[in-house]
Amino acid sequence: MKTVLVILTHANLGALQVNESIAATMVFATFGTKIKVLLQDAALSLLNSEVIFDPLKHAFKAGSNMVESFEFYDLSPIMVESRFQDHPLVRQSQQEIEFIELNAKFIQSFNYVLYW
Repeated sequence: MKTVLVILTHANLGALQVNESIAATMVFATFGTKIKVLLQDAALSLLNSEVIFDPLKHAFKAGSNMVESFEFYDLSPIMVESRFQDHPLVRQSQQEIEFIELNAKFIQSFNYVLYW
């Protein structure tokens, strides 16, 4: 079976691209593709499930709401680089998290990598 690593880098509520990339990831998982999701940098904000959407302040709905449903798409655990282990959003997250070392060997263990 082909495996895909999806690396998300954009912040929650930051752009429509965040919602589109999460939706595409969920579609891939729905059709039986083995997907692993890695959150990097600003995308760690997707772990904050307490974000409340305010249409007067935000142009797009919270991607973190979509991330909460990852377990239903077999997208858990969410991967986070070990260097972010002590990040407040990671420590407070209710999501199942797997800490990894991002290196060439790790990347090469996947058939495809999508970087959004």
